[in-house]
Amino acid sequence: MIVRIALVPGNRPRFAELIGENARSSVRDEPGCQRFDVLAPREGGDRVVLYELYDDRTAFEAHLRTPHFAAFRDAATAMIAGQTIEEFDLADNAAG
Repeated sequence: MIVRIALVPGNRPRFAELIGENARSSVRDEPGCQRFDVLAPREGGDRVVLYELYDDRTAFEAHLRTPHFAAFRDAATAMIAGQTIEEFDLADNAAG
């Protein structure tokens, strides 16, 4: 899954803290979450991209019900100006 997030201007530092904690908790506490990367554009700006990899749709839906996601959602929703979500299936993994 790739999530592209446009932030309300000036919110990137606090949003980065919140999404970082959510990402770490997801990988650490959710057996079905294989990867959760937070990407920031080199040129800066008020946007981020998330790369999330789950075992399957059930694992992603379980992620949406976790306490750490609820805490993130409650704290960060007002910081998000817009987002797009693209879902993918893993076709190949060069890491093995």
